[in-house]
Amino acid sequence: MTLTQWLIFFLAVQLVHGLGTFKLYQKAGQAGYKAFIPVYNLIVALAFLERPKWWTILFFLPIINLILFPVLWIDLLYAFKKKPKSIEMLWAILSLGLYLIPLNYASSTEFQTNRQKPEQTKTGEWLSSLTFAVVAATLVHTYFLQPYAIPTGSLERTLRIGDFLIVSKFHYGARIPMTAVSTPMVHDTLPILKVKSYLKKPQIPYLRLPGIEKVKKNDIVVFNWPADTVRQFFVKEKGVKKPIDKKSNYVKRCVGTPGDTLEIIDGFVYINGVQLELDERARPMYNHKVYSSKGVSPSLLVQADADDFSRKFIAENLTQDQYNALVPHLIGVNQTAEGNIELYTPGDGIPIAVLRENRIALKEPLSTEITANLTLAGAEFLAKHPSIDSVSMDLTPKGVSGYNIFPQNDKYPWNEDQFGPIYLPKEGDEIELNLTTYPIYKKLLTEYEENSIELVNGEFVVNGRPSERVNITKNYYWMMGDNRDHSEDSRSWGFVPEDHILGKPIFIWMSWDHFNDGLLKMKPRWDRFFTTVKGPGQPQSYLWVFILGLAGYFGFKAVRKRKKA
Repeated sequence: MTLTQWLIFFLAVQLVHGLGTFKLYQKAGQAGYKAFIPVYNLIVALAFLERPKWWTILFFLPIINLILFPVLWIDLLYAFKKKPKSIEMLWAILSLGLYLIPLNYASSTEFQTNRQKPEQTKTGEWLSSLTFAVVAATLVHTYFLQPYAIPTGSLERTLRIGDFLIVSKFHYGARIPMTAVSTPMVHDTLPILKVKSYLKKPQIPYLRLPGIEKVKKNDIVVFNWPADTVRQFFVKEKGVKKPIDKKSNYVKRCVGTPGDTLEIIDGFVYINGVQLELDERARPMYNHKVYSSKGVSPSLLVQADADDFSRKFIAENLTQDQYNALVPHLIGVNQTAEGNIELYTPGDGIPIAVLRENRIALKEPLSTEITANLTLAGAEFLAKHPSIDSVSMDLTPKGVSGYNIFPQNDKYPWNEDQFGPIYLPKEGDEIELNLTTYPIYKKLLTEYEENSIELVNGEFVVNGRPSERVNITKNYYWMMGDNRDHSEDSRSWGFVPEDHILGKPIFIWMSWDHFNDGLLKMKPRWDRFFTTVKGPGQPQSYLWVFILGLAGYFGFKAVRKRKKA
């Protein structure tokens, strides 16, 4: 729905409200015409219902108003009936307030001056507390701060799998929910029931509250994944079309802003011809080839904080029980012609305790070359080690097409290490249409900008008229993971429109190693608890400040309780 359609809908609701309640206003001692005046009618109703007038603001906040309107209907029911029955309250909610209309014209109803409020009953008290908690939590979650957990390694080692973030909505300005009817504090799927948590219609036009800053290069940003068509994440099934604010949440680093020309050369990002300098907390990772004529020691790779490399162990024989004990730690098994068993594991290898407990003897032959994922600091550490002959980035040459690389067109043989140049449009730009530019900007122009574009007899027809240029109405960003060779990002699906921007991570409140391996294997990373995401210097944990504050709070409560006693 457009803003004009929403205005018409709003005025229609006010008319229905006035026709159905003006006598109720009169019985409450107010002039009947006040029931027809938009916004003011709500202020008047809250006054004679003895509710705070500032609630008026909450009625105009999407999602929160879905909770408060039933509260208003039940309040009105109590105002005109001495002791409403539970079934009447249920009908008031299920009929979307229309159940109250007969009360408006019934001569027997009177305004209850000394009435009992809904929350003054036992059931009402419980429901009132629950409603207040849900409204407060939804308000914070939707417009101020939202928790977010990182399930994948696309930002390793800057942000880790198992980091629990607090994402600020107010830094870039809170985006007004675009899906008008949705379950509070639930994204796209209801827990347990595993069904859609929202209605696709009606949709609210894109609106954003004023923020305190704009998205800048190097910012880590949470946004809705533009290419999302999955009903549930990590579940393979038929794709669905989602509203923007119900697309899956992604977190990446912004490396390009509107108006930039971006290029990736040998794995490094260049903006307008100058290499992008990351902030000092960034720890990007790249695949490296590590070579040693004596064999590369896996323990040395672990010291360098390497990731995504495998190890091979050889066993001469294994019992079934021994093999079963090893299975949780294996990624592959092979039997050689000599009858030996080759066991392949991730870089963590097999715990010594497992080997000892099951009396397993293994050999680990050293490979002369291993491909491992390393930070630049880790690669430098290995290059300086006397047992290592060479360390080099594992780069795909220019001109070799990569797998699933934007814009997925043969005219652009780009890959994740050699990409672009590509221009990021900004609001007010004009894109020139030709057979060269159209593959890059096709999705942007048709889906995000909502233009109809056809190629007829070699000529572009835009919105029914021949045209070689198209105006841009939004700003577009380029998002990439710091785990450069293991991240699905803008190199796969292209531009991120400004209306997909959700917020800025500002705080890691807890962090767990082996987050995806189950509760029994999870271990706390204490040094990452209560650390800031961005700032000067290396991250510092403020866990001790939180513990002292918590101890002080409970200590104060205990002292206060003693004084009262």
